[in-house]
Amino acid sequence: MITVNHYMLLSAILFSIGTFGVLTRKNAIVIFMCIEVMLNSVNLTFIAVSRHVGNMDGQIFVFFVMTVAAAEAAVGLALMIAFFRNSDSIDVDDFNMLKW
Repeated sequence: MITVNHYMLLSAILFSIGTFGVLTRKNAIVIFMCIEVMLNSVNLTFIAVSRHVGNMDGQIFVFFVMTVAAAEAAVGLALMIAFFRNSDSIDVDDFNMLKW
């Protein structure tokens, strides 16, 4: 039988993979996807603990987090498209346009 510990272990593994991807990758889209993996691992933790405790608070909170993540994805991708149009690259080493 799958317990809450299995879900927490899976969530920790997903969060670690996302953190490793954010720290080692240079492509902004891949970094963005790794951040989304980290966010989804936290959502998995909320759902697992909510199910284990027996209330719906964590599951309701996940819907709010997913709404904010959708807005964040739209804004982030729009910024990446605008940056690509200006510099023909989405490498994070080239993100120096905001420096004075």
